[in-house]
Amino acid sequence: MAKIGQFKNDRARERYLRAYDELEKLWPAALPVTELDVETSFGTTHVRKCGGGQGIPLVLIHPISGNSLGWHRFIEEFAGDRVVYALDTIGTAGKSVQTAPMTTGADYAAWVDDVLTGLGLERVHLLGYSEGAWHGALVGAGISHRLASLTLGEPGAAVSKVRKSILFKILWLAIRPTDKNFAKFNAWMSPGLVLTDSETTCSKASLGYLRRTPWQSPLTDAELQSIKAPTYAFFGSETVLADPEAGAKRISDNVPHAETEIFPRGGHSLLWQMPETVVPRIMRFIRSHDEPVAARSRGAEGQSD
Repeated sequence: MAKIGQFKNDRARERYLRAYDELEKLWPAALPVTELDVETSFGTTHVRKCGGGQGIPLVLIHPISGNSLGWHRFIEEFAGDRVVYALDTIGTAGKSVQTAPMTTGADYAAWVDDVLTGLGLERVHLLGYSEGAWHGALVGAGISHRLASLTLGEPGAAVSKVRKSILFKILWLAIRPTDKNFAKFNAWMSPGLVLTDSETTCSKASLGYLRRTPWQSPLTDAELQSIKAPTYAFFGSETVLADPEAGAKRISDNVPHAETEIFPRGGHSLLWQMPETVVPRIMRFIRSHDEPVAARSRGAEGQSD
């Protein structure tokens, strides 16, 4: 019988929620947030809603061991001209609560489909990073009609086999989650990125959650070819996750409307490492696929006939 994700015990849950509350203090005070809990087929999804403007809404899916608060460094830029919805991925540590098993990658598309319906959103931009990019690619393959655009940050695991070295290091970190090992892993994985104490504490506390979701695996050519939304995939040239050139080529060869970019000197966490370069590039792509308000209104009227 398939199992669902949960914290190891009450103590692990409490430790994580305390870390979550501390991390929340890093969220920009000038950007008010509405917190929502959306019912889906797989459980309740916790959502942080912020921003405003005429742009098509943007949905964010975080990396592994992260949560919706992890975007705090650049959320103001993302939310400058549109509403942003940051999700706590179901089946991972966070404030979402899984109640039904997720057994295939396609379940992630169904999950996001449910979230969008629950939020009353017809069409959105979607940005996923690292594991979130794998989720995003699965969403693109399953429900492209609901995406105005798809941005995939460091999506190596979605298109290539992850290097064995990273799997061994993740396993060792899970076995020995000391401050020293976390610092060594971060320096190797994300050179140039300095995490705050709150970020490190929350990441460590996430190890108290027992995940029961599918592990990342490359999409097939057919799945990639079914991503019809305009897609922007970016990689760091120095990433240790997977071969960035091979990943970019596979996306270019299979995704019909794709742009790819490899940032020189960028590591796996290049969005956090060089936000002054990467964030404007992301927003330029997203804005290029915003529909005029009038056109969206006509489309909505047509759907109601």
